[in-house]
Amino acid sequence: MFRGKNYRESVKLVDKAKLYDPQEAFDTVIKASKAKFDETVELHVRLGVDSRHADQQVRGAIVLPNGTGKTARVLVICKEERQQEAKDAGADLVGGDEMIDKIQNENFFDYDAIITTPDMMGKVGRLGKVLGPKGLMPTPKAGTVSPDIAKAVEEMKAGKIEYRLDKTNIIHCPIGKVSFGPEKLLENYEALIGAIIKAKPAAAKGQYIKSCVTASTMGPGVKINAQR
Repeated sequence: MFRGKNYRESVKLVDKAKLYDPQEAFDTVIKASKAKFDETVELHVRLGVDSRHADQQVRGAIVLPNGTGKTARVLVICKEERQQEAKDAGADLVGGDEMIDKIQNENFFDYDAIITTPDMMGKVGRLGKVLGPKGLMPTPKAGTVSPDIAKAVEEMKAGKIEYRLDKTNIIHCPIGKVSFGPEKLLENYEALIGAIIKAKPAAAKGQYIKSCVTASTMGPGVKINAQR
């Protein structure tokens, strides 16, 4: 695979055989960031579970202490009498049945998250085949199905992220921007890794965190020693 000059320079700053302490890892990620834009810093955590089994799923949501550096565009689907509440809380888009039809018939995806109320899930649930593959399906576990619309919107705007296993048993999450600096990235990392550890399924056997890697959008991966 062809790699540009900046990437090749960045790779020289990373010892691929080393497990870095979290603080040092974020120092290294920032030094290795050579792009002309404010790169997103991501965390990739491989777990010792099997996502094919329902009792080994790892999924949840957390408000990062320092946000993600990106303000989510939030769509709220609720009944008419609660739509003003959603708007007042800061929702970017608000609607009811007409919004469900728009998603179903027009492939409308101009938002980063959907929040809905329990009394609308019967209808929103029918969008599972459309929203599921895009990771946009509201769920109670992620706090995106909630009777408290205002709180759900405010948390999403404050930097709430959902973490969940992919088919290869890895969790991929943004934890901030390079411009945050190592201290704020470390705080976000500690919050996320703590939530993942807390969510360990009872059925998980052996080593739970197999590997943990952080990287900026255009930079090389840095291995973190995430064992507690």
